[in-house]
Amino acid sequence: MLNSFFSPKSIAVIGASRTPGKVGFDILKNIIQYDYEGRVYPINPSADEILGKKSYPSLADVPDSVELAVVVVPAKNVLEVIEQCGKKKIGSAIIITAGFKESGVEGARLEHELVYRAAEAGVRFVGPNCLGIIDTHAKMNASFAAGMPAQGGIGFFSQSGALCLAVLDRALPDGIGFSKFISMGNKADITDTDIMRALAEDENTKVILGYIEGVSDGKKFMEVASEVSKKKPLIILKSGTTSSGAKAASSHTGALAGREATFDAAFRQSGVIRAYTLKDIFNFALAFASQPLPKGPYIAIITNSGGPGILAADACDKSDLQLVTLHKETIDKLREFLPPVASFYNPIDILGDSGAERYEKTLQLVLQDSSIQGVLVLLTPTATVDVASTARKVSYVSQFFEKPVMTSFMGKKSIESASRILMNNNIPNYEYPEEAVAAYHAMYRYHAWIKKPPKTFTNINVRKNGVAAIFEKVKQENRERFTDEEIHEVLETYGFRQPKGLFARTSEEAVAAAKRIGYPVVMKIMSPQVVHKSDIGGVRKNLNNKKDIENAFFEITTHVRNILPAATIYGVLIQEMIPPGKEVIIGITKDPQFGHMIMFGLGGIYVEVLRDISFRIVPLSNEDVHEMVREIKTFPLLRGVRGEAETDIGAIEQSLLSFNQLAMDFPKIIEADINPLLAHTRGKGVIAIDARFTIGGE
Repeated sequence: MLNSFFSPKSIAVIGASRTPGKVGFDILKNIIQYDYEGRVYPINPSADEILGKKSYPSLADVPDSVELAVVVVPAKNVLEVIEQCGKKKIGSAIIITAGFKESGVEGARLEHELVYRAAEAGVRFVGPNCLGIIDTHAKMNASFAAGMPAQGGIGFFSQSGALCLAVLDRALPDGIGFSKFISMGNKADITDTDIMRALAEDENTKVILGYIEGVSDGKKFMEVASEVSKKKPLIILKSGTTSSGAKAASSHTGALAGREATFDAAFRQSGVIRAYTLKDIFNFALAFASQPLPKGPYIAIITNSGGPGILAADACDKSDLQLVTLHKETIDKLREFLPPVASFYNPIDILGDSGAERYEKTLQLVLQDSSIQGVLVLLTPTATVDVASTARKVSYVSQFFEKPVMTSFMGKKSIESASRILMNNNIPNYEYPEEAVAAYHAMYRYHAWIKKPPKTFTNINVRKNGVAAIFEKVKQENRERFTDEEIHEVLETYGFRQPKGLFARTSEEAVAAAKRIGYPVVMKIMSPQVVHKSDIGGVRKNLNNKKDIENAFFEITTHVRNILPAATIYGVLIQEMIPPGKEVIIGITKDPQFGHMIMFGLGGIYVEVLRDISFRIVPLSNEDVHEMVREIKTFPLLRGVRGEAETDIGAIEQSLLSFNQLAMDFPKIIEADINPLLAHTRGKGVIAIDARFTIGGE
């Protein structure tokens, strides 16, 4: 679909300039000087010739057909140029010009009009406010970047032109090769999802890198990313995720669901490899572009120094990678030439006096070991090691094995030549061992992603009519929050067990309710203004007799009236006292771009303190639910520690699927959570102790 943007047979530069230093000059110069093989047409009404190319007053004056237009005219003239492109049957344009939505209200209006005019004219465009596009394999540099990257297998797209320049400047001295380099600018027409699909189909692109600041359609982004990531590694750096803004959240889930959690969930569910820094992007890209994927997590570390080996081992322990023991046959062969004081276990320390031959023999034996699925080679430059020769030996041995080999030759000046040798032989060399481990880990996780079977989904059939009537009633009454009775009915419909409960308006009714339910009981305030009952003393537990009930009723109602004088107090809810279990929380929140998300974590008062939570975006698959439960750091507590019985994890997973179904059935839900959801031992199920619901929208 986007071929005309990358390998056009002809390009018109509208706004080409004769003045060095101007964008219109630099773009035309880049197109010409890097041996673009197509026809080039400068458009400038005040020039007959620019940089040796005949110039034309307007597009209409060009006698031939044109496939791609590069627009560098002032913002006020862009609409007219786009209409001229339509008349000339030019279907593709790169709009370099700034001064659109990034510049304010008037610019936003102009950009809106641009989108409309371009659609009418039949013109697809990249930009506006962008750096341009580079395709190294087509020898096309339609940008005003200072330089042309080497040919390679990395496709890079970015919403930020300045970031494009920084990445290019970093890549040029190291000879890092790119297939395509795309600055998207304001993404008014062609978006990151269009670019991702194009790069996935590009035979010259082996790995896809992206920098995004936001997405307009989260669901489409996930759909396309899921499709693309099954074909090629998709590595994205996302900025601006530290806060979701000043939204006043009424539920724990809403308070905890920031942009960081949203994008983490979206990336995880769609196979995106997330980079957190620019360095990550380069480190990961080099690994994916040059090495085979590891078939599993079993890695070996070869080092000539104990300290770096320990650092690498620590990094592996913090990841999914595993340091496994070599086979006895391998260790016996290593003993034949390594010093007796060497470490023959993983990490394999071949000592500081190691030379290139010792590295070569060790690497060959370790790669031959069937228990090892990849190797990290560490080197600290010493007086006895020829680092360049070692780099050549490592490069030579690695080419005979379909296992990833990555290096961390540490230092700067003394390892420069070795680093170039390694890079020229497609072995990425990292400044520090932890960086190499992180890149290797990204490759392993990607291999696990593409090997995953298709996701399975569970559809829970419930009688929704009663719940729909509740939603409509709340809307008609102009309320956002559900009453406890309404919540009880919703949860019951979706299969949640709840404590037996009775409503009481007076202390006498509360005593009668407690007798019917059976002591001990719990008492909770009933007020539409009280969302978090425990926070303001609106809950009393373990009430065992009439006196306890009468005292608790007085204390609760008086205390709440003192704190919230304007609150409407309907009475109290008397509930059965449930035996102890593990308190967890499940929740729903709605993101503007991605829609509903489901949350899981340790419940009770600890959820806000520990923030040990996981999120997934609706719809959740059975596999998503399985993963998110095991993702929290406190999952071992659910498994059972020090002789404790295992919690009913299956019932927790079923609860998450029920909440997932509820979110799909009723899009009006803005926030909801059950906290705590009390989980008992395996086979005993879960009970929803307390919950809250907030709705909004149409």
